[in-house]
Amino acid sequence: MTEQSFDLSAAEVRTVLTEGDLAIEGRLVDASNTTLYAVVTQGAVSLTCVYKPVAGERPLWDFPDGTLAGREVGAYLVSEATGWDVVPPTVMRDGPLGPGACQLWIDIDEDADVMALLHSNHPGLSRMAVFDAVVNNADRKGGHLLPTPGGHIYGVDHGVCFAAEDKLRTVLWQWRGTALPDDALDTLAALRIDLASDLGTQLKTLITAREVSAIRRRVDRLLREGLFPMPGDGWPAVPWPPF
Repeated sequence: MTEQSFDLSAAEVRTVLTEGDLAIEGRLVDASNTTLYAVVTQGAVSLTCVYKPVAGERPLWDFPDGTLAGREVGAYLVSEATGWDVVPPTVMRDGPLGPGACQLWIDIDEDADVMALLHSNHPGLSRMAVFDAVVNNADRKGGHLLPTPGGHIYGVDHGVCFAAEDKLRTVLWQWRGTALPDDALDTLAALRIDLASDLGTQLKTLITAREVSAIRRRVDRLLREGLFPMPGDGWPAVPWPPF
């Protein structure tokens, strides 16, 4: 997280991201959709963030419903509901280029070996693998992992999540077919209850009702089988490029 955000609660960070004055400072040119580096300021608090306006999205044939920005925000809501802090605080707000997703910028550990991390059994990655199975992440690349100096790992770029059809594509297959930890099963059981109430209602403003129903089915399957998912046959298991 950014240095100033350490002094704020997650709710306070979301308030600043939502209500603060948003000023664009640059563009992240490697992104396939318009992705802007910005600063949001409210009173004496300034936070760096990533602003992804809906107007800058490139249409995708296999994600025709809703917006990629809505999926980014939906992924944060699921992350928040799990308590795993997988996704940095993310809100939908208006900005200089119209409505879009606004996500807190994360300062990474520049000395971290991401390639070694990818092949590790880091518990944060294990939780992320479960999270990706829930949200049906179609693009978990190594470059979408943000290790922080404190050891926590965030995941970003969730614009191609929540498809109703199985599209899980990830570099995190090291747990495939193994038993889910008890704490993960407890979290999934609580998440299933949330999806039937407030969380499900919130998600229906961001993705389709069919996609929300598909999340419930995926959670039910994980709880019933008690295993990390296996790669499917009808969809590439690993994104390209993987990093």
